[in-house]
Amino acid sequence: MQDTLTKKIFDVDEVRRDFPILNREIEGKPLVYLDNAATSQKPVSVIDAISDYYSRYNANIHRGVYSISMEASAAYENARINVKEFINAASEKEIIFTRGTTEAINLAAYSYGFRNVQEGSEVIVSELEHHANIVPWQVLCLNKNAALKVVPVNEKGELDIEEYKKLLSDKTAIVAVSHISNSLGTVNPVKEIVKIAKAKNPKIAVLIDGAQAIHHTRVDVRDIGADFYAFSGHKMYGPMGIGVLYGRESLLEAMPPYQTGGDMISRVSFEGTTYNELPMKFEAGTPNVEGAVGLNAAIEYIKSIGFDAIEEQERMLLKHATEEILNIEDVRIIGTSENKASVLSFVVNGLNALDIGIMLDTHGVAVRTGQHCTEPLMDKLCLPGTVRASFAFYNTKEEVDIFIKALKKTIAILK
Repeated sequence: MQDTLTKKIFDVDEVRRDFPILNREIEGKPLVYLDNAATSQKPVSVIDAISDYYSRYNANIHRGVYSISMEASAAYENARINVKEFINAASEKEIIFTRGTTEAINLAAYSYGFRNVQEGSEVIVSELEHHANIVPWQVLCLNKNAALKVVPVNEKGELDIEEYKKLLSDKTAIVAVSHISNSLGTVNPVKEIVKIAKAKNPKIAVLIDGAQAIHHTRVDVRDIGADFYAFSGHKMYGPMGIGVLYGRESLLEAMPPYQTGGDMISRVSFEGTTYNELPMKFEAGTPNVEGAVGLNAAIEYIKSIGFDAIEEQERMLLKHATEEILNIEDVRIIGTSENKASVLSFVVNGLNALDIGIMLDTHGVAVRTGQHCTEPLMDKLCLPGTVRASFAFYNTKEEVDIFIKALKKTIAILK
């Protein structure tokens, strides 16, 4: 897998031509899109793949015996194989297509969780988590009369691994943590987190929320060792409405269906129903074929760029933006872990993050403001929210400079 994810030369100007939206102007100024942690922009190859599907072989899959249905079925299953290879899963049976990370986590919580979490059990999450990796476990614990335990973060926004070790107990059933924090950019030591849990009890199931990692760095689920890994297509230059839950085959085989109807059924009678084999058992109803086609094209695009080039470009952008923003008076960076993805979250003393975001938009700069669906973390940090600039490999040093210049003007006006 890793040998295929390298490109000889990275030319950001050439890459930017692959993304039509980057040619847009906002109020007469070039769009500087720095909200990549929320969603990424889409290359022409992804857009064309979806258009080609609808133009040439749009059909429902798996049951049709006519040509375009078989073409659509093949495209859908080829996408599954490509995902399997992309994350180094053992089998395509371990790749479940979902609507995104949120549904993938809910699938694991409601199917695996409701069967394996008992009264008195404990589920561990962290203070860094997105709401999508908190609320499903809260609901599960409430229904099962189980306890939700929380790994704290330190002043840098890093998980306290020693406290995590203390939280693990004979009652721990599930550990669910993010690979990369969406609000701070902290890269968690997920392989170590899994190893520690398994050393305590091999039966502890570990789920990794990979929504913010899948497009920044190579993900090898077998190397990480997690039981479940969830991610979304729209974060990785693919379409919205498609995502993946990777799960160990042995666990998925033992789990009951999450939803029923359509392809997840093998046979139905009024006396009883038998379910389809993996992975169809967890893909009820008409699937998002165009989403899988688009995701497949996105994976091919990422492979054409190469993670070496992606990581180098994004490290440069984060380093430059961090150095420049530290020179602005009254600005404080939130999340200062030495191991960070290309996310720069900050506050300006005396100013509201929302006001800053609105003003930056008048300069064509798109950033995210608020709590970033991490309200418990913001409460821990005693913050109403932050401004978040998040970079992708198609961003440039010049765009960072535009952002910094616009931020200085914004602060001068709002102060």
